[in-house]
Amino acid sequence: MIIGIPKEQKTHEYRVSATPGLVALLVQAGHKVIVQETAGLKAGYPDDYYAKAGATLVPKIEQVYEAELILKVKAPQKSEYPLLRKGQLLFCFLHLAADPDLLKHLIERKVVAIAYETVKDKQGFLPLLTPMSEVAGRMAVHAGAQGLQIIHGGKGILLGGVPGVPPAKVLVIGGGVVGTQVARTALELGADVTILEKELSRLRELDDLYGSRLKTIYSTPTALQDEIAAADLVVGAVLTPGKKAPRLITEEMIKTLSPGSVFVDVAIDQGGCSETSRPTTFSDPMYIVHNVVHYCVTNMPAAAARTSTQALVNATTPYILALAEKGYEKALAADPGFQEGLNLLLGQVTHPQLC
Repeated sequence: MIIGIPKEQKTHEYRVSATPGLVALLVQAGHKVIVQETAGLKAGYPDDYYAKAGATLVPKIEQVYEAELILKVKAPQKSEYPLLRKGQLLFCFLHLAADPDLLKHLIERKVVAIAYETVKDKQGFLPLLTPMSEVAGRMAVHAGAQGLQIIHGGKGILLGGVPGVPPAKVLVIGGGVVGTQVARTALELGADVTILEKELSRLRELDDLYGSRLKTIYSTPTALQDEIAAADLVVGAVLTPGKKAPRLITEEMIKTLSPGSVFVDVAIDQGGCSETSRPTTFSDPMYIVHNVVHYCVTNMPAAAARTSTQALVNATTPYILALAEKGYEKALAADPGFQEGLNLLLGQVTHPQLC
Protein backbone atom coordinates (compact mmCIF):
# COMPACT_ATOMS: atom_id res chain seq x y z
CA MET A 1 0.00 0.00 0.00
CA ILE A 2 1.08 3.61 -0.61
CA ILE A 3 0.74 5.67 2.57
CA GLY A 4 0.91 9.47 2.73
CA ILE A 5 2.02 11.59 5.69
CA PRO A 6 1.23 15.26 4.96
CA LYS A 7 2.39 18.22 6.99
CA GLU A 8 -0.49 19.35 9.18
CA GLN A 9 -2.25 22.42 7.79
CA LYS A 10 -4.22 23.48 10.86
CA THR A 11 -2.94 26.68 12.45
CA HIS A 12 -0.28 25.92 15.08
CA GLU A 13 -0.58 22.17 14.64
CA TYR A 14 2.92 20.81 15.21
CA ARG A 15 2.21 17.11 15.68
CA VAL A 16 2.82 14.55 12.94
CA SER A 17 0.87 11.36 12.32
CA ALA A 18 3.86 9.01 11.99
CA THR A 19 7.26 8.81 13.65
CA PRO A 20 10.32 7.53 11.76
CA GLY A 21 9.95 4.33 13.78
CA LEU A 22 6.45 3.72 12.40
CA VAL A 23 7.66 4.56 8.90
CA ALA A 24 10.42 1.95 9.24
CA LEU A 25 7.87 -0.69 10.29
CA LEU A 26 5.70 0.08 7.27
CA VAL A 27 8.62 0.08 4.84
CA GLN A 28 9.94 -3.19 6.26
CA ALA A 29 6.47 -4.68 5.68
CA GLY A 30 6.72 -3.79 2.00
CA HIS A 31 4.70 -0.58 1.90
CA LYS A 32 5.67 2.75 0.33
CA VAL A 33 5.53 5.78 2.63
CA ILE A 34 5.45 9.32 1.22
CA VAL A 35 6.28 12.06 3.74
CA GLN A 36 5.97 15.77 3.04
CA GLU A 37 9.16 17.66 3.78
CA THR A 38 9.35 19.20 7.31
CA ALA A 39 6.16 17.34 8.35
CA GLY A 40 7.79 16.11 11.56
CA LEU A 41 10.25 18.93 12.18
CA LYS A 42 8.39 20.66 15.04
CA ALA A 43 7.83 17.31 16.73
CA GLY A 44 11.58 16.71 16.75
CA TYR A 45 11.88 14.57 13.63
CA PRO A 46 13.94 16.17 10.82
CA ASP A 47 13.57 14.96 7.25
CA ASP A 48 16.73 12.86 7.35
CA TYR A 49 15.19 10.70 10.11
CA TYR A 50 12.39 9.76 7.72
CA ALA A 51 14.79 9.26 4.83
CA LYS A 52 16.85 6.83 6.93
CA ALA A 53 13.64 4.99 7.80
CA GLY A 54 12.95 4.45 4.10
CA ALA A 55 10.38 7.14 3.39
CA THR A 56 10.07 8.98 0.09
CA LEU A 57 10.26 12.72 0.86
CA VAL A 58 8.33 15.15 -1.35
CA PRO A 59 8.06 18.94 -1.22
CA LYS A 60 4.37 19.39 -2.10
CA ILE A 61 1.29 18.27 -0.22
CA GLU A 62 -0.38 17.39 -3.54
CA GLN A 63 2.20 14.64 -4.01
CA VAL A 64 1.35 13.15 -0.63
CA TYR A 65 -2.35 13.03 -1.45
CA GLU A 66 -1.63 10.69 -4.35
CA ALA A 67 -1.38 7.93 -1.72
CA GLU A 68 -4.07 5.33 -1.03
CA LEU A 69 -4.03 5.88 2.74
CA ILE A 70 -3.66 9.37 4.22
CA LEU A 71 -2.55 9.50 7.84
CA LYS A 72 -3.09 12.79 9.68
CA VAL A 73 -3.45 14.10 13.19
CA LYS A 74 -6.18 16.70 12.70
CA ALA A 75 -8.93 16.65 10.12
CA PRO A 76 -8.26 18.00 6.62
CA GLN A 77 -8.45 21.77 6.37
CA LYS A 78 -10.35 23.58 3.61
CA SER A 79 -7.21 23.82 1.47
CA GLU A 80 -7.00 20.01 1.54
CA TYR A 81 -10.58 19.27 0.51
CA PRO A 82 -9.86 19.37 -3.25
CA LEU A 83 -6.96 16.93 -2.77
CA LEU A 84 -9.18 14.14 -1.48
CA ARG A 85 -10.54 11.67 -3.99
CA LYS A 86 -13.15 8.93 -4.17
CA GLY A 87 -12.18 5.75 -2.37
CA GLN A 88 -9.19 7.29 -0.59
CA LEU A 89 -8.70 6.11 2.99
CA LEU A 90 -8.42 8.84 5.61
CA PHE A 91 -7.38 8.04 9.19
CA CYS A 92 -7.18 10.92 11.70
CA PHE A 93 -9.11 12.90 14.30
CA LEU A 94 -12.30 14.15 12.62
CA HIS A 95 -14.81 15.39 15.26
CA LEU A 96 -17.47 15.54 12.54
CA ALA A 97 -20.40 16.17 14.89
CA ALA A 98 -18.98 19.62 15.62
CA ASP A 99 -17.98 20.41 12.00
CA PRO A 100 -20.87 20.07 9.53
CA ASP A 101 -18.87 21.79 6.77
CA LEU A 102 -16.14 19.15 6.94
CA LEU A 103 -18.77 16.41 7.05
CA LYS A 104 -20.41 17.81 3.93
CA HIS A 105 -17.15 17.95 1.98
CA LEU A 106 -16.01 14.49 3.01
CA ILE A 107 -19.37 13.10 1.88
CA GLU A 108 -18.97 14.89 -1.45
CA ARG A 109 -15.42 13.57 -1.91
CA LYS A 110 -16.65 10.00 -1.23
CA VAL A 111 -13.68 9.08 0.95
CA VAL A 112 -13.47 6.26 3.48
CA ALA A 113 -13.04 8.17 6.74
CA ILE A 114 -12.00 6.48 9.98
CA ALA A 115 -11.91 8.72 13.05
CA TYR A 116 -9.37 8.21 15.81
CA GLU A 117 -11.84 9.50 18.40
CA THR A 118 -14.51 6.82 17.84
CA VAL A 119 -12.30 3.72 17.64
CA LYS A 120 -12.94 1.45 20.64
CA ASP A 121 -10.94 -1.34 22.23
CA LYS A 122 -12.27 -4.65 23.60
CA GLN A 123 -13.20 -2.99 26.90
CA GLY A 124 -15.20 -0.25 25.16
CA PHE A 125 -12.63 2.47 25.86
CA LEU A 126 -11.25 4.94 23.31
CA PRO A 127 -7.60 3.92 22.85
CA LEU A 128 -6.66 6.55 20.25
CA LEU A 129 -8.36 9.46 21.99
CA THR A 130 -7.06 8.53 25.43
CA PRO A 131 -3.39 9.60 25.02
CA MET A 132 -4.40 13.02 23.71
CA SER A 133 -6.95 13.37 26.50
CA GLU A 134 -4.18 12.63 28.98
CA VAL A 135 -2.00 15.36 27.49
CA ALA A 136 -4.87 17.86 27.21
CA GLY A 137 -5.99 17.23 30.78
CA ARG A 138 -2.55 17.97 32.19
CA MET A 139 -2.07 20.99 29.94
CA ALA A 140 -5.49 22.40 30.86
CA VAL A 141 -4.32 23.02 34.41
CA HIS A 142 -1.27 24.96 33.25
CA ALA A 143 -3.44 26.97 30.83
CA GLY A 144 -5.81 27.74 33.68
CA ALA A 145 -2.94 28.75 35.95
CA GLN A 146 -1.76 31.20 33.29
CA GLY A 147 -5.26 32.57 32.84
CA LEU A 148 -5.49 33.31 36.56
CA GLN A 149 -2.53 35.67 36.26
CA ILE A 150 -3.32 39.38 36.20
CA ILE A 151 -1.50 39.83 32.89
CA HIS A 152 -4.08 37.60 31.19
CA GLY A 153 -7.11 39.17 32.87
CA GLY A 154 -7.25 36.77 35.79
CA LYS A 155 -7.80 37.55 39.45
CA GLY A 156 -4.13 37.11 40.36
CA ILE A 157 -4.30 33.82 42.22
CA LEU A 158 -1.48 31.29 42.41
CA LEU A 159 -3.01 27.88 41.86
CA GLY A 160 -1.34 26.22 44.85
CA GLY A 161 -1.26 29.23 47.14
CA VAL A 162 1.63 29.71 49.60
CA PRO A 163 1.93 29.17 53.36
CA GLY A 164 -0.68 31.35 55.03
CA VAL A 165 -2.59 31.96 51.76
CA PRO A 166 -5.25 29.51 50.53
CA PRO A 167 -4.95 27.78 47.13
CA ALA A 168 -7.25 28.30 44.18
CA LYS A 169 -10.50 26.36 44.01
CA VAL A 170 -10.55 24.17 40.89
CA LEU A 171 -13.76 22.60 39.60
CA VAL A 172 -13.49 19.73 37.13
CA ILE A 173 -16.64 18.83 35.19
CA GLY A 174 -16.39 15.19 34.13
CA GLY A 175 -14.45 12.31 35.65
CA GLY A 176 -13.19 10.59 32.51
CA VAL A 177 -9.62 10.54 31.22
CA VAL A 178 -9.36 14.32 30.82
CA GLY A 179 -11.01 15.07 34.15
CA THR A 180 -8.84 12.58 36.01
CA GLN A 181 -5.66 14.11 34.58
CA VAL A 182 -6.89 17.62 35.40
CA ALA A 183 -7.58 16.58 39.00
CA ARG A 184 -4.25 14.80 39.34
CA THR A 185 -2.23 17.72 38.01
CA ALA A 186 -4.13 20.35 39.99
CA LEU A 187 -3.74 18.33 43.19
CA GLU A 188 -0.01 17.97 42.56
CA LEU A 189 0.22 21.76 42.30
CA GLY A 190 -1.57 22.15 45.63
CA ALA A 191 -4.97 23.35 44.44
CA ASP A 192 -8.28 22.73 46.22
CA VAL A 193 -9.95 20.38 43.72
CA THR A 194 -13.56 19.27 43.28
CA ILE A 195 -14.77 16.94 40.53
CA LEU A 196 -18.33 16.53 39.28
CA GLU A 197 -19.30 13.21 37.70
CA LYS A 198 -22.64 11.48 37.07
CA GLU A 199 -21.37 7.88 37.23
CA LEU A 200 -21.29 6.70 40.84
CA SER A 201 -18.90 3.89 39.99
CA ARG A 202 -16.42 6.42 38.62
CA LEU A 203 -16.78 8.62 41.71
CA ARG A 204 -15.89 5.59 43.84
CA GLU A 205 -12.82 4.92 41.68
CA LEU A 206 -11.69 8.53 42.01
CA ASP A 207 -12.20 8.40 45.76
CA ASP A 208 -10.09 5.25 45.91
CA LEU A 209 -7.36 6.95 43.87
CA TYR A 210 -7.13 10.26 45.71
CA GLY A 211 -8.98 9.87 48.99
CA SER A 212 -9.81 12.98 50.94
CA ARG A 213 -7.48 15.14 48.84
CA LEU A 214 -10.12 15.21 46.09
CA LYS A 215 -13.71 16.30 46.70
CA THR A 216 -16.14 14.22 44.62
CA ILE A 217 -19.71 15.34 43.96
CA TYR A 218 -22.51 13.63 42.05
CA SER A 219 -23.30 15.85 39.10
CA THR A 220 -26.75 17.47 38.95
CA PRO A 221 -27.74 20.84 37.45
CA THR A 222 -28.04 22.28 40.96
CA ALA A 223 -24.66 20.96 42.06
CA LEU A 224 -23.08 22.27 38.86
CA GLN A 225 -24.53 25.73 39.40
CA ASP A 226 -23.46 25.87 43.05
CA GLU A 227 -19.92 24.63 42.45
CA ILE A 228 -19.25 26.89 39.46
CA ALA A 229 -20.15 29.96 41.50
CA ALA A 230 -17.52 29.02 44.12
CA ALA A 231 -14.67 28.16 41.74
CA ASP A 232 -11.62 30.13 40.63
CA LEU A 233 -10.83 27.76 37.76
CA VAL A 234 -13.40 25.62 35.95
CA VAL A 235 -12.31 22.92 33.50
CA GLY A 236 -14.89 21.41 31.15
CA ALA A 237 -13.94 17.76 30.56
CA VAL A 238 -17.15 16.19 29.30
CA LEU A 239 -17.35 13.78 26.36
CA THR A 240 -20.03 11.85 24.51
CA PRO A 241 -18.10 9.76 21.96
CA GLY A 242 -18.92 10.80 18.40
CA LYS A 243 -21.50 13.37 19.49
CA LYS A 244 -21.36 17.11 19.91
CA ALA A 245 -20.42 18.02 23.48
CA PRO A 246 -23.41 18.76 25.74
CA ARG A 247 -23.75 22.43 26.64
CA LEU A 248 -23.89 21.84 30.38
CA ILE A 249 -22.70 25.33 31.34
CA THR A 250 -25.12 28.15 30.60
CA GLU A 251 -24.20 31.77 30.12
CA GLU A 252 -25.98 32.55 33.37
CA MET A 253 -23.68 30.13 35.19
CA ILE A 254 -20.64 31.86 33.73
CA LYS A 255 -21.98 35.15 35.06
CA THR A 256 -21.92 33.76 38.60
CA LEU A 257 -18.14 33.27 38.53
CA SER A 258 -16.24 36.01 40.30
CA PRO A 259 -14.36 38.50 38.06
CA GLY A 260 -11.02 37.14 36.91
CA SER A 261 -12.01 33.50 37.20
CA VAL A 262 -10.98 31.15 34.38
CA PHE A 263 -12.84 28.60 32.29
CA VAL A 264 -10.87 26.07 30.22
CA ASP A 265 -13.00 24.10 27.74
CA VAL A 266 -11.24 20.87 26.80
CA ALA A 267 -14.44 19.75 25.03
CA ILE A 268 -14.07 22.50 22.42
CA ASP A 269 -13.05 19.97 19.73
CA GLN A 270 -16.56 18.59 20.00
CA GLY A 271 -18.20 22.02 20.03
CA GLY A 272 -17.59 23.03 23.64
CA CYS A 273 -19.55 22.48 26.85
CA SER A 274 -20.44 26.12 27.60
CA GLU A 275 -22.76 28.54 25.84
CA THR A 276 -19.92 31.05 25.97
CA SER A 277 -17.30 28.80 24.32
CA ARG A 278 -15.82 29.51 20.90
CA PRO A 279 -12.74 27.93 19.29
CA THR A 280 -9.40 29.71 19.68
CA THR A 281 -5.82 29.11 18.56
CA PHE A 282 -2.42 29.49 20.19
CA SER A 283 -2.07 32.85 18.43
CA ASP A 284 -4.87 34.27 20.58
CA PRO A 285 -5.85 31.53 23.03
CA MET A 286 -7.85 33.52 25.60
CA TYR A 287 -10.83 35.86 25.53
CA ILE A 288 -13.03 37.35 28.23
CA VAL A 289 -16.81 37.01 28.58
CA HIS A 290 -18.63 38.44 31.61
CA ASN A 291 -15.24 39.12 33.26
CA VAL A 292 -14.32 35.42 33.00
CA VAL A 293 -11.18 34.39 31.11
CA HIS A 294 -11.95 31.66 28.55
CA TYR A 295 -9.32 29.30 27.11
CA CYS A 296 -10.71 27.25 24.20
CA VAL A 297 -7.78 26.11 22.04
CA THR A 298 -8.95 23.24 19.83
CA ASN A 299 -5.62 21.42 19.65
CA MET A 300 -3.99 21.87 23.04
CA PRO A 301 -1.72 18.79 22.75
CA ALA A 302 0.01 20.39 19.75
CA ALA A 303 1.94 22.66 22.11
CA ALA A 304 3.69 19.55 23.43
CA ALA A 305 4.18 18.19 19.94
CA ARG A 306 6.99 15.74 20.70
CA THR A 307 5.26 14.08 23.65
CA SER A 308 1.87 14.12 21.93
CA THR A 309 3.19 12.66 18.68
CA GLN A 310 4.93 9.81 20.47
CA ALA A 311 1.89 9.06 22.63
CA LEU A 312 -0.48 9.14 19.67
CA VAL A 313 1.67 6.98 17.40
CA ASN A 314 2.15 4.43 20.19
CA ALA A 315 -1.62 3.99 20.14
CA THR A 316 -2.31 4.20 16.40
CA THR A 317 0.51 1.91 15.21
CA PRO A 318 -1.32 -1.46 15.39
CA TYR A 319 -4.35 0.00 13.61
CA ILE A 320 -2.22 1.57 10.88
CA LEU A 321 -0.33 -1.68 10.34
CA ALA A 322 -3.64 -3.55 10.07
CA LEU A 323 -4.99 -1.09 7.48
CA ALA A 324 -1.81 -1.28 5.42
CA GLU A 325 -1.58 -5.07 5.57
CA LYS A 326 -5.25 -6.06 5.17
CA GLY A 327 -6.98 -3.05 3.62
CA TYR A 328 -9.80 -1.31 5.45
CA GLU A 329 -12.52 -3.89 4.74
CA LYS A 330 -10.67 -6.84 6.28
CA ALA A 331 -9.07 -4.77 9.03
CA LEU A 332 -12.42 -3.41 10.21
CA ALA A 333 -14.18 -6.75 9.84
CA ALA A 334 -11.57 -8.39 12.07
CA ASP A 335 -12.01 -5.88 14.91
CA PRO A 336 -15.50 -4.67 15.95
CA GLY A 337 -13.95 -1.85 18.00
CA PHE A 338 -11.99 -0.65 14.99
CA GLN A 339 -15.23 -0.81 12.99
CA GLU A 340 -16.64 1.80 15.39
CA GLY A 341 -14.10 4.23 13.97
CA LEU A 342 -15.66 4.17 10.51
CA ASN A 343 -17.56 7.46 10.13
CA LEU A 344 -17.99 7.69 6.35
CA LEU A 345 -17.93 5.12 3.57
CA LEU A 346 -17.88 6.37 -0.03
CA GLY A 347 -20.33 9.21 0.60
CA GLN A 348 -22.46 7.41 3.17
CA VAL A 349 -22.54 8.31 6.87
CA THR A 350 -21.90 5.10 8.82
CA HIS A 351 -21.50 6.19 12.44
CA PRO A 352 -24.81 6.24 14.37
CA GLN A 353 -23.96 9.43 16.26
CA LEU A 354 -23.74 11.32 12.95
CA CYS A 355 -26.96 10.00 11.41
